[in-house]
Amino acid sequence: MSPTDPLPEGAPPQGTVADAVRGNWVDRWAPEVSRPYLRLSRADRPIGTWLLLLPCWWGVALAALGDGWRLWDLWIAGGCAAGAWLMRGAGCTWNDITDRQFDAAVARTRSRPIPSGQVSVGQALVWMAAQMGFAGLVVLTYNWATILLALSSLGLVAIYPYAKRFTWWPQLFLGLAFNWGVIVAFAAHAGLPGAPAILLYAAGIAWTLFYDTIYAHQDIEDDVLIGVKSTARLFGAATGRWLALFLVLTVLLMSASILLTLLPQEKPLKLALALVAPWAMGWHLLWQMNRLDIADAGNCMRTFRTNRDAGLIAALFLAVAAFL
Repeated sequence: MSPTDPLPEGAPPQGTVADAVRGNWVDRWAPEVSRPYLRLSRADRPIGTWLLLLPCWWGVALAALGDGWRLWDLWIAGGCAAGAWLMRGAGCTWNDITDRQFDAAVARTRSRPIPSGQVSVGQALVWMAAQMGFAGLVVLTYNWATILLALSSLGLVAIYPYAKRFTWWPQLFLGLAFNWGVIVAFAAHAGLPGAPAILLYAAGIAWTLFYDTIYAHQDIEDDVLIGVKSTARLFGAATGRWLALFLVLTVLLMSASILLTLLPQEKPLKLALALVAPWAMGWHLLWQMNRLDIADAGNCMRTFRTNRDAGLIAALFLAVAAFL
């Protein structure tokens, strides 16, 4: 489909992206020349930035549970927010470059900037490099361990778009990449990641398997036609049982990371409040499962987007407990 082709009935307005939030700030207020690039970075679909950022906030909050908050942690949290926006944009740009032929064949994604002709591959590469450069400036303000850990995530980011070509578990690769912020933010506070950070990282991976399996059910028919693999295709009618497993793993692994951090401190009130984080998040995930209809693409997208709130619940209780 070229930019000059007539739009099919029910398609989004010219230039916008089919699965963007209607009335988003990019479509309404961004300068017109910048809109294709901001859409390439998913700035019109902020949920992905939240899902990349929240594990970072979990990581710094968990580290602060161990030895208390510091003024520097405000910059860690703020720098993670800036870095998440930039690196999510760079990652999405890379994803759209590598997946441009697949995107052109899928109804939900053919309106993206590259397959719709709004941005060339060369322009996208320059835009990706610019975002990575600004993200690098943020990372350089942290300690050397954090810098090296942040750089090591680039391999995961590079591999992820290809995972759907060779494995039924691309959501696992997404989890490895999207939750690396737990390790980075923990190290920014504590100097090095410890066992609690590894457990929390594993909890985030289980959470990603939960929400991205829901997300993948939107495209399952197109994925079958073009040969793209996903956990949604792999699980099929058994998706509910797998989601329940990922829910339980998320809660138990996050709880284990908190227990390992706080049991030596003998502060029962602090421990009890911190443990609300995984269990309240777990209730939210259970609520998602009860409202989910994997045969309804719109329902899958709406349910997927509620994971911002699920992750925020955990971040809030971890942060408050760290102040006690």
